[in-house]
Amino acid sequence: MKIEKTFIKDLVIIQPAVFEDSRGYFFEAYSKTKFEDLGIAIDFVQDNQSFSKKGTLRGLHYQNPPYAQTKLVRVLEGEIIDVAVDLRKDSPTYGKAFSILLSAENKKQLLVPQGFAHGFSVISETAVVLYKCDQFYHKESEGGIRFDDPSLNIDWGIDVADAIVSEKDLVLPFIEDCNSGF
Repeated sequence: MKIEKTFIKDLVIIQPAVFEDSRGYFFEAYSKTKFEDLGIAIDFVQDNQSFSKKGTLRGLHYQNPPYAQTKLVRVLEGEIIDVAVDLRKDSPTYGKAFSILLSAENKKQLLVPQGFAHGFSVISETAVVLYKCDQFYHKESEGGIRFDDPSLNIDWGIDVADAIVSEKDLVLPFIEDCNSGF
């Protein structure tokens, strides 16, 4: 397992060691011991899985403290553009977005720490996304920012005018009006 740092502190890409042969492949997607060896000591408590059609855009979501979540995101089927936005007001990268192609083929995972908004768009016909969380979902603590906030300049890999977006996500505030507790 390898870790790759991004330009945003604490936001990292995890590339598992994949063992392939004529039968297929095998890899450890998560190992508490191996993550700790990489300096990542997180106690995950909940797994979430979604299925989405091409053009679906989910996000950008977060949970406020004390229910803020660290997420380990990976794709079981298909391809997505995964996005994290730094909401930590004391961070030099506050308001900066990071995006990465996550797919069943590349097997990369994105570790999204507490203090970030997270979302993704589906660029394949369908996608199954799995993410581990270190806090349980707490409805009263949920928050979000608009996926099409012009100050974030996010390339979702799809035409956002035609994106399939929930009603809830369409009314989220821009980052300048966001009341996150980070």
